[in-house]
Amino acid sequence: MTSTKRPRGLPTKKEIAEYLSATPGEISRREIARAFNIRGDDRAGLRSLLKEMEAEGGLSRRGAKKFNAAGALPEILPIDVLSVDEDGDLLCMPASWDGDSKPPIITVAHKDAARQKPPSGVGDRLLARLKPAGDDTYDAKIIKPIGRGAHRFLAVFRESKSGGFADPVERRARNSFSIERTQTKGARDGDLVWIEAAARRGGGMGRARVREIAGHIDDAHAYTLIALAAHDIPVELPADVVHEADRAPSPTMKDRTDLRETPLLTIDPDDAKDHDDAVFAAPDENSKNAGGWRIIVAIADVSWFVRPGSRIDAEAQNRGNSVYLPDRVVPMLPEKLSNDLCSLRENTDRPCIAVEMTIDAHGRKTSHRFLRAMMRSVAKLSYADAQNFITDPKAKGVGAQCVRNLHEAFKTRWKERAKRAPLDLDLPERKVILKPDGTVDKVVKRERYDAHRMIEEFMILANVAAAETLEQKRTPQIYRVHDAPDPEKLNSVRDYLEDLDYSLAKGAVRPSQFNQILKIAGDRGQQEMISDVILRSQRQAVYSTENAGHFGLNLPRYSHFTSPIRRYADLTIHRALVAACKLGEGAQTEKEASRLPKIAEAVSDLERRAVAAEREANDRYLAGYMENHIGEEFDGRIRGVTRFGLFVMLDETGADGFVPTRTLGAERFEFHEDRHAMIGADTGGAYRLGQAVRVSVVESAPLRGGLIFEMITEPVENPDFEPSVRRRKHRSARPKGSMREGKRGNKPRKAGRSGKKKRR
Repeated sequence: MTSTKRPRGLPTKKEIAEYLSATPGEISRREIARAFNIRGDDRAGLRSLLKEMEAEGGLSRRGAKKFNAAGALPEILPIDVLSVDEDGDLLCMPASWDGDSKPPIITVAHKDAARQKPPSGVGDRLLARLKPAGDDTYDAKIIKPIGRGAHRFLAVFRESKSGGFADPVERRARNSFSIERTQTKGARDGDLVWIEAAARRGGGMGRARVREIAGHIDDAHAYTLIALAAHDIPVELPADVVHEADRAPSPTMKDRTDLRETPLLTIDPDDAKDHDDAVFAAPDENSKNAGGWRIIVAIADVSWFVRPGSRIDAEAQNRGNSVYLPDRVVPMLPEKLSNDLCSLRENTDRPCIAVEMTIDAHGRKTSHRFLRAMMRSVAKLSYADAQNFITDPKAKGVGAQCVRNLHEAFKTRWKERAKRAPLDLDLPERKVILKPDGTVDKVVKRERYDAHRMIEEFMILANVAAAETLEQKRTPQIYRVHDAPDPEKLNSVRDYLEDLDYSLAKGAVRPSQFNQILKIAGDRGQQEMISDVILRSQRQAVYSTENAGHFGLNLPRYSHFTSPIRRYADLTIHRALVAACKLGEGAQTEKEASRLPKIAEAVSDLERRAVAAEREANDRYLAGYMENHIGEEFDGRIRGVTRFGLFVMLDETGADGFVPTRTLGAERFEFHEDRHAMIGADTGGAYRLGQAVRVSVVESAPLRGGLIFEMITEPVENPDFEPSVRRRKHRSARPKGSMREGKRGNKPRKAGRSGKKKRR
């Protein structure tokens, strides 16, 4: 702007405000001085005047020397995407907002975000053109993505005289950050806040600023909130997605087989809210298949309700799967579908896609066919209900005979399973039970019934049938792939097992070889210990359009078909089957088929995200529960060995904690990666992966989900160990009393020995 000649002296606050409002963009103090012909000593007066206006809210400061009219933003501005609203629009804030007041709301329409490649989302930094949309709000059009925003941490805010400081709840961020009063955004003591690290000024504590307030640590569900926020898992469904689900039309009998007279039933955990699979079995009436069985697995027909290109479909892809947490389920689909229209409710007509299979007297599948059908479940049973019908021949109730038929068919099928010999890692599962106030009441081990194995086996059979059908029909599909163990990990496991007098053949392995070792381990009382080691040698299962088989199940092809309510991969299989078997509406489209490789990669990533959030939420709840048990001793098992210490899981609760190497005693312990062990340099006494130990609880940090344990159990004795000359000299040079005394062995050690108490 061209400066205008005016008498020397300061302008009024009103004149400055009018100038800033009429001038687009950010204005420097020098430009203001030039516009009002301010020179010499009057510049100091201008600085004071601008500070007064800022304090009064008459203008906004941008950095050290740039200003806008109060609340005004420049037309073009870098913005950070913070979250997604209920309509799917992106909610953003200026990338460099430094004002003391709350930043204005900037909205990017979801259609504009979706046009970007890849679509813009939470965490992205965008260059955008802003248009005022009302009081402290702006609509923005994306000019171009400019990378990721500065990394944000979720932290607990603590007030101080100078402003406050924040303790990140993420384990990877171990240091606290100081926050100046002008950067707190009104956060109060105990608030959960999103912070963004700022540049350091010399040494000392790192600096940060609050970007958003997420909640409070005293909220009943704070641990879940932290887990969801830390992994950017959306909780609320956009309003248009919910509206679309509410308007879903009722299915008709067109193109459907009527299975409503077939006594299908559901068997699920007793707290299940949705029921996406039902089962039925009866002896095969074909005289040529004596001893064989006819089995039907019916799965909720989600593909009829969720069509490619719909808003529900886009949101389901964005979520990838449902997330199961101690206090809630974050669903992939709207509740109208997941808990109602797609849930196979008792005595209610529901659409399904069913696979009818025949097995012979040896348990081999001899045929199968897929149907689009209408069914009516005769009973909603828990696993305990079903097990009662199996074990008690006199037990009566709706579905009793159907369950017994299912179990007989399962026993026949088990013969084939025994020949196939899938990896048999039957590890215990635990569930966190909460009180009404959101705190942990107890942790229970899930009982493992024959009823569980029965349903799992029928689901596996149905998934195999789906993969086979799509291959036969040459229809693109997403496989569930579990590759053979990594050779390097396998060599490490082989060395470990040989050290414990187990033998694993060289080269590639089969699941049956692991099973043989597990059987021997069971006879020796070491099954859990060896199971841990074998589990760690396995690769992670993923989704892929390239079939590599399923090592764990020992199957050449396998696809997920049985849980379309909670897994997007299963929904794509349903659409593929509708197309391949010509079952009517909602079939796989050419566009979807071409995108399957990207979808497979995305849902694999989203599955890992969900698993991480579920694990971290459990860890935080368990750490909160263990706060009441500081100083108490518990039995556990070593689940991880690193050079820094031992990870121990408690038998009773499944809580994970850490034993630092420095606290293991006066003897120096060395990490041996090839042996998965920490071994004493002087005696050879070892702490091994999978070893049963006793520990005491020293410290609990619920917000990070962390526990610190002290080792009570002595290391396992190694009578053949011979320390090197250097080590013998090192040992003899130690002052008297610096080593633990007493006979070594896997025996409890008195708490506090070796100066433990002093080192805490």
